[in-house]
Amino acid sequence: MGIWNNRPIIASPSCPRALKVDRPMTQAFVALGSNLTSRNAAPAVILSTALKLLRLKEVVPTSLSFLYRTPAFPAGSGPDFVNAVIAVDVGDLLPAEVLSRLHMVESALGRERSVRWGARTADLDLVAMGGAVLPEEATWRRWRELSPPRQQQEAPDTLVLPHPRLQDRAFVLVPMADVAGDWRHPVTGLSVAEMLASLPEAERRGVVPLAAPPEEWRL
Repeated sequence: MGIWNNRPIIASPSCPRALKVDRPMTQAFVALGSNLTSRNAAPAVILSTALKLLRLKEVVPTSLSFLYRTPAFPAGSGPDFVNAVIAVDVGDLLPAEVLSRLHMVESALGRERSVRWGARTADLDLVAMGGAVLPEEATWRRWRELSPPRQQQEAPDTLVLPHPRLQDRAFVLVPMADVAGDWRHPVTGLSVAEMLASLPEAERRGVVPLAAPPEEWRL
């Protein structure tokens, strides 16, 4: 499926911070999270640093959500997270190349992959890339329908897009609604706003804007 999105992102009330882009671009969405300090830097500062490192990797942020404080997932697995979603221009990079660069930035920020869904200094997930469905729809559906216990034990050995848990996670959908509320899932046809509205109210209310985001959280 196609991955091109030719519409520039322009600042609006639903898009808190945006950079106008005057050329066609390949647009992707990246979810960011942190609930551990690194080199004495707090999670919100770590995510701000991630923006700078992404630019150096030619993954260029074009729109930022607000920063949000959210309970750790699964419940009890660690301190609260700071979460956000950004839209990025990745030029002609392939999805696997984008993912590789996200992993490089995670490593630079001190990420250690020891426990699945454990506490972490930096978590950068490629959530979606235009209308791409990878590796193909049948595999996407298999991972989408995986039972919760197996989700915590198993990880795909290939990139699956859109992220198979996207529609389940308020901590991704709330910030994604800031930057792309009208983006539609290429398999289900649901918009971000529609997916978010389908979640329990308690989960949506648990995603709270950060009271004092760092000045570095900007384009």
